[in-house]
Amino acid sequence: MSTVSSEVPKVGFVSLGCPKALVDSEQILTQLRAEGYETAKSYEGADLVIVNTCGFIDAAVQESLDAIGEALNENGKVIVTGCLGAKKDAAGDDIIMKVHPKVLAVTGPHALGEVMDAVHLHLPKPHAPFIDLVPAHGIKLTPKHYAYLKISEGCNHRCSFCIIPSMRGDLVSRPIADVMMEAENLFKAGVKELLVISQDTSAYGVDVKFRTGFWNGKPVSTNKTQLVGSLGELSAQYGAWVRLHYVYPYPHVDAVIPMMNGGSVVPYLDVPLQHAHPEVLRRMKRPANGEKNIERIQAWRAMCPDITIRSTFIAGFPGETEEEFQYLLDFLEEAQIDRLGCFAYSPVEGATANLLADPVPEEVREERRSRVMQLQEGISKKRLQAKVGTTIKVLIDEVNRDGGVGRSAADAPEIDGVVYVKPPYEPHLKLKVGEFVDVTVIAADAHDLWAKA
Repeated sequence: MSTVSSEVPKVGFVSLGCPKALVDSEQILTQLRAEGYETAKSYEGADLVIVNTCGFIDAAVQESLDAIGEALNENGKVIVTGCLGAKKDAAGDDIIMKVHPKVLAVTGPHALGEVMDAVHLHLPKPHAPFIDLVPAHGIKLTPKHYAYLKISEGCNHRCSFCIIPSMRGDLVSRPIADVMMEAENLFKAGVKELLVISQDTSAYGVDVKFRTGFWNGKPVSTNKTQLVGSLGELSAQYGAWVRLHYVYPYPHVDAVIPMMNGGSVVPYLDVPLQHAHPEVLRRMKRPANGEKNIERIQAWRAMCPDITIRSTFIAGFPGETEEEFQYLLDFLEEAQIDRLGCFAYSPVEGATANLLADPVPEEVREERRSRVMQLQEGISKKRLQAKVGTTIKVLIDEVNRDGGVGRSAADAPEIDGVVYVKPPYEPHLKLKVGEFVDVTVIAADAHDLWAKA
């Protein structure tokens, strides 16, 4: 265990969890920098360490607890924030303090003020702030050419498998002017892809009754359609992409699909469907119906033939019969979803789904997850193979001796496939990270593409 003492206080940072948690981390780091703190790159070089945790499923809880333990062992002074900080055990006790009683402070998610109060208490801030050291777009943990833009916090749904609302609360939409200002600052800083995230992107503005805000002197309603339209216009000025995540399939989503035809809003929709059978969806308390989802997907593809649809599903949800699972497989065969993730149901402490009758044995859950992914592998391979011979635009993420690795409009970072790009034949042309390049697809497998510039 060792810490340092220096004229400029240094804070180490460990960020776990989803992109929404990553944005929380970026906001904390931005405030730290604004107040004159520096970021340490090692435990030994830090005066204290902040760990931003995830608490959604058991594996994430254990990963967070392990990270806290490592920080305590290596540094000794640890502040914990994030979703796990809001979780209690069956007895109502704080999970983190029970396992790691030596942590300095624990807060829940989206708690910038509380985190900074704890930092000030245990590591007093410098006498004068260094505002000029902070870029307008804040401190980012992503590569310079893409960034996440969080438009709201919390969720109004009460899905039986999910405990996010108990940790992050009900929906709170950010003012549209603040969202647009952050987006513009990011584009000015060189961001070429903006990934719009929230717990429920389709519900943006519901909590404020879609009230009117102002951007560049013009009235703009706080709703998803006008936000996406405004982001599309702004991103076009900078030659950048806008990508939409966590979009529930409400009817009003149809209004944004035409914006994806040839514009800066990429033809990509991340729609967390979770299942297809109406009875399973009812037990999940999902605001959706499997039959309507097929119709909606078909309508989206009619409006935008190039659209890529990504979704996630749960196999082995409590009470799921073999017939209901087969219904899901039939749905996937018909829907031909481009990008798909499937998870075997995992009981989460505090989730009401744990109280449902007829839990599915773990081995059956895993077997069903495997069957979904096996089916999807064939669907994905067929859909990617159809792209061979076409020309697509790719955003380069990495350059190496073999050429480069990038992503097309169909590929979100970290969760989808990639495009391996052979170097240009002309010696004077070079691939550069953060730049777009047109490539011709020459090969494909079930996940990735190969192309030449």
